[in-house]
Amino acid sequence: MPRPRELAPLVKFDRPFGGRGRKLARAQTIWDLRELARRRTPKVAFDYTDGAADAEISLRRAREAFSDIEFRPAVLRDVSVTDTTVRVLGATARLPFGIAPTGFTRMMHTAGERAGARAAERAGIPFTLSTMGTTAIEDIAAVTGPDARNWFQLYMWTDRDRSLALVERAALAGFDTLVVTVDVPVAGARLRDVRNGMTVPPSITVSGAMDALRRPWWWWDFLTTEPLAFASLDRWSGTVVELLDTMFDPTVGFEDLAWIRDRWPGRILVKGVQTVADAERLAGLGVDGIVLSNHGGRQLDRAPVPLQLLPSVVREVGNDMEIHLDTGIMHGADIVAALALGARFTFIGRAYLYGLMAGGAAGVDRAIEILRTQIVRTMKLLGVGTIEELEPRHVQLLECRRPAP
Repeated sequence: MPRPRELAPLVKFDRPFGGRGRKLARAQTIWDLRELARRRTPKVAFDYTDGAADAEISLRRAREAFSDIEFRPAVLRDVSVTDTTVRVLGATARLPFGIAPTGFTRMMHTAGERAGARAAERAGIPFTLSTMGTTAIEDIAAVTGPDARNWFQLYMWTDRDRSLALVERAALAGFDTLVVTVDVPVAGARLRDVRNGMTVPPSITVSGAMDALRRPWWWWDFLTTEPLAFASLDRWSGTVVELLDTMFDPTVGFEDLAWIRDRWPGRILVKGVQTVADAERLAGLGVDGIVLSNHGGRQLDRAPVPLQLLPSVVREVGNDMEIHLDTGIMHGADIVAALALGARFTFIGRAYLYGLMAGGAAGVDRAIEILRTQIVRTMKLLGVGTIEELEPRHVQLLECRRPAP
């Protein structure tokens, strides 16, 4: 029988109450952060982040596409040093991903966009503020330093003067890139939000009040900080879907990009491209880049999967402009796969918000660190030391293994 003194060094007990920092440190994946976020955040806020449109098929397929990647590693390569920097839109990012624009962010955690912008600056990556953001353009500029890369995401409104006013404010605040989102002529059918009674400003239903009893720390924080509102919009009362359908212009066309180009001094990305034909037409208009995206599955359900579309777009227009990608990224290996298939850059949305909900600013830092660690490990296992070494030969897109209906 083993003696107690021999067993003692092998037996370790975790402290029963380690605090939020300890829980964040133990999170090893974005899925771990998602579970922490689910426990800490009321259902209405969590579902707004976690959900997609209709049956949520687009989001599920996007994640399945990354799961169906097969890597082709090269062995006996010197990977003692790994360089994750990438040149994107005229400047260097220390990691090959940035923070995507997300709306209503302070509902997830009151640190909101400020936490995202500061974390992005610390990590040396771009942060994109949404038109539907809950922190003003000028406030983001105020909490970040001169080396921060702040980008502004623009929805075209029916009222062009209001759109122009936002563009001018972003330019004056030092934002260097405009991300024009083009896949929202109307709002997608975000059924979780409808069923939860999601409104602006938030209203507390009976079920919401019961849910709040299990998360008093979230509500205390929410009720004792500045009121939640869309920082770039006038006061609004109603559902998010009603807001989108009322504000955004379904007549926006390619000619509107020329109108924007004449008024914006920096770089322009067009986000929401979902066909090769549209990518080719945008290349002819002289934009600096496009983002292959189906809006995180939150607009058209059963939309094209960006990762599957990527090789065709790179083949046709990859020499004419930068190709970026989002939707479905939950692991650093997802980012490596997209880069190997020709994407210049990628964006995270939910992955960053899960960290924010799990632990505020520290949670965002943890999400970025998890992805960084996974990127470095995947690159080393593939036998590459720099992002530029990644090529299509390193990955194989397999057919999605979906069960028959």
